[in-house]
Amino acid sequence: MTDNLDALIHEAAEWLRIPSISAGARNDAALRAAAEWALTRVREAGGTCELVETTGGAPLVVGELRAQRDDAATVLIYGHYDVQDPGEESDWTTPPFEPDIRDGRLYARGAADDKGNFLPLLHVACAMADAGELPVHVRVLIEGAEESGPDDVSDWVLADERGADCAIVFDTGMVDPETPAITLATRGMVFAHLEVRTAERNAHSGAYGGAALNAFHVLNRILAAVLAGPDGRLPDALRAGIDPPTPEEIASWAQLPDGAAELAAAGARPADERAADEFWERTGADASLDVHRISGGEVRTIVPPVATCDLSIRLAPGQDAPAISTALERLLRDALPAGAELGYDATTSPPWRADPAAEPLRIAQRAFARACGREPALIRTGGSIPVLATFMQRDIPVILSGFGLPQDNFHAPDESFAIAGLELGRRSARALYEDLAALR
Repeated sequence: MTDNLDALIHEAAEWLRIPSISAGARNDAALRAAAEWALTRVREAGGTCELVETTGGAPLVVGELRAQRDDAATVLIYGHYDVQDPGEESDWTTPPFEPDIRDGRLYARGAADDKGNFLPLLHVACAMADAGELPVHVRVLIEGAEESGPDDVSDWVLADERGADCAIVFDTGMVDPETPAITLATRGMVFAHLEVRTAERNAHSGAYGGAALNAFHVLNRILAAVLAGPDGRLPDALRAGIDPPTPEEIASWAQLPDGAAELAAAGARPADERAADEFWERTGADASLDVHRISGGEVRTIVPPVATCDLSIRLAPGQDAPAISTALERLLRDALPAGAELGYDATTSPPWRADPAAEPLRIAQRAFARACGREPALIRTGGSIPVLATFMQRDIPVILSGFGLPQDNFHAPDESFAIAGLELGRRSARALYEDLAALR
């Protein structure tokens, strides 16, 4: 197997052609095909690999590539092969599952999240094993349900007796196109589905409007009780337990890109006058709530009896996910007017935080600097990767990084990944495997 950029691009295009959608228009056949694609790569490199069936239906890819020395350190690499629904194909410049290179970028659904971001770890491990150069044992764990919710991969990690000396996850981004980053914390999540009911059936707004309880009006009222105030902060009950960032972390954020520029690059606008200045604190070290969908009613003159809503709270390190879910439900119910009923259903995942003093993290900082020619920034991310908390339960240190950029458009039309990011990922993966051999 060849370890070079052209070979990596070719492999990425092959994997990206498989429409392995788990969230939205689910494609079970393609999910299995994407898993089998990865399994074949491991076996062709001389490793062992199997598909582990799951309750969610998308198999786990579980394999191993052995080093020449039996006493070598063991590194686990984790990624996911499932992707989001691409939505309307007409919103894409080129079809989402026909990879296309334009202006130094590889365009396809999954190019950034997470096939293209993760693939350098697999590609380099296979090439080094095939050449007899792999200095660490590499355990491979790739799931197909990261985008859709079932937690089969965490169940597998908890049941796995072997563990690893550390794990590497490429599923985040860089500070800028030249500066790599190691992510030290991710936020957890409470995802809630609400249903407000105010009547048994539709009522005519001319005959009953102003007297009949309106489900949308009630939903607006209870949401107002949990949304951020003028200062951009959630109610205290939803911020309970936050582990504040260290002075060193806060000082390092001053070196990160301007918050206004970060928002603009994503096509977003500041939530309030302080949002841009507080961008890194709000998205990495504080809790936030976002309403994702409100549904109900009809396009005619009725008083709607039912309104539904999906929302989520991103949890900062230190927060207890079930406790925050309980607090959210209590605030919503306390704001409910007489005559209205609330259905509440929620799932939770905990936040995660790494110890930058752990030996694998110290080694990783040197490896990234050597591979990328620049010291990595130590950052937090506002996203959630549920399996990280499970690795933490198993005392497996995680090196969380990646080479995404704001213009990657992940979860959106014209998702892409920079060819330069693939090359940095390739060089960094090799440097990590070489330097982590010191863990032996």
